[in-house]
Amino acid sequence: MADFIQNTNVKSAVRRLASPIASVTAFNLIVQSVITDNPFGCISYMTSGVNHPPVEKSKESYTAKFVYEDGNAKRVGSGSETYSAITGFNTGISAVIANSANITAHDGTVTHDAESDSYSATLKCHDPNGEYYFLNISRAQVSLSSYTDDSIRANVEIWADGVQALV
Repeated sequence: MADFIQNTNVKSAVRRLASPIASVTAFNLIVQSVITDNPFGCISYMTSGVNHPPVEKSKESYTAKFVYEDGNAKRVGSGSETYSAITGFNTGISAVIANSANITAHDGTVTHDAESDSYSATLKCHDPNGEYYFLNISRAQVSLSSYTDDSIRANVEIWADGVQALV
């Protein structure tokens, strides 16, 4: 029986944030700045006849949390809704708060528990050295994966050190 033999040393690294990113708006500004400003100096590439930008979003998820309370401020229910885009997240929050049938079913008043929301976006980056790596930004941490060259991690660390919400 043949053995698997390791042929690369793919690495990953995580930075846990001192406090969660304050809002979905602040989160989106960070993600969009990486895509627009390309702080890592990534380069565009061609795959199967399709031109890709240097940095592109490969996945995103936004989860809104809700709490239902009765007239005595006693918790009588909770819920969460997950969306694939920020526009759905924002629209969905309003829809849940306005859903009178659901409010009646819970026999309480609904509030959006924004402090408990979660969101994340994974960015695919193409380094000038030819490597593809992934940067996942979530509300509580930033993860770098699938890289081999330590200079990639160093570039990401320098960038993250300069973003107040990621310190």
